[in-house]
Amino acid sequence: MELTDDDVLEILKLFEQSKFDFLQLEQGERKITVSKSGYVSARAETSPAAPVAIRAAAPAAAAHTALAEGLLPVTAPMVGKFYAAPSPSEAPFVTIGAKVAAGATVGLIEVMKVFTSIKTETAGVIERILVSNGDLVEFGQTLFWIRPD
Repeated sequence: MELTDDDVLEILKLFEQSKFDFLQLEQGERKITVSKSGYVSARAETSPAAPVAIRAAAPAAAAHTALAEGLLPVTAPMVGKFYAAPSPSEAPFVTIGAKVAAGATVGLIEVMKVFTSIKTETAGVIERILVSNGDLVEFGQTLFWIRPD
């Protein structure tokens, strides 16, 4: 049985009302991936055959662990392409272990050749980098975890 557009809309409505954070559905050529907490890269997921509940729990568990460790997220202010450095020939803005001031630029997001700086809200140390140069990111997606000073 092939899913219709109305079927997909109904699935999305049910997903929105559910307690799940992530859903991946494949049928033939059609592949649907949705997440309530933002973009989840393919490498962050478990195997494609794993149950939806397990994949949904993995990003939530990682975020909970980081929060429990006292880390604060730096999130994407918009949808776009992430850049870790000001240009391909330059060093990245930050690396793991880098000390940053409040308001420091830690990356760029590009949308239609317009670049927006990603800035920290607090001073601290970069503990985790969750995206790679050139990754597509979503609004609100956690890009870095900072240990505040």
